[in-house]
Amino acid sequence: MTEEAAPQRRGRRIMMDPEERDAFLRTQRTCRVGTVGRQGAPHVGALWFCWDGRALWLYSLTRSRRWAQLRQDPRIAVLVDDGEDYGELRGVELSGRAESVGEAPRTGAACPELAEAERLFCAKYFGLPQMPHDGRHAWLRLVPAAVVSWDFRKL
Repeated sequence: MTEEAAPQRRGRRIMMDPEERDAFLRTQRTCRVGTVGRQGAPHVGALWFCWDGRALWLYSLTRSRRWAQLRQDPRIAVLVDDGEDYGELRGVELSGRAESVGEAPRTGAACPELAEAERLFCAKYFGLPQMPHDGRHAWLRLVPAAVVSWDFRKL
């Protein structure tokens, strides 16, 4: 979370501390990404991601509705949540502006800015030491302007 990120005001009793939030974001596998279309219509879709402790990295198809909408309007909200019963619910909502990093679509050209994200992502999802590139996906980075978290297990 950036220094200028908005602090969480409500639910302090159940919010995650930074260590809990980082551990949660590093272990969860799927997030829901919300974007805004030209006419203001929202779009939400599931996506794989990785968290480096500062930014959320999304590996998105470049020929997707999400990608097209973010090119027009970079505002984004991402939800990562878990739990079955009410007392188990926990999650993190991150919002801000997404930015494309590296080549789009990604074919594997050297990009030091992506080294850590690709290392984390390919270990998390593929169990590989090196990121496979398919020429269809590219990276989006969200350095959140606001983060809200909750863990109902603390009640």
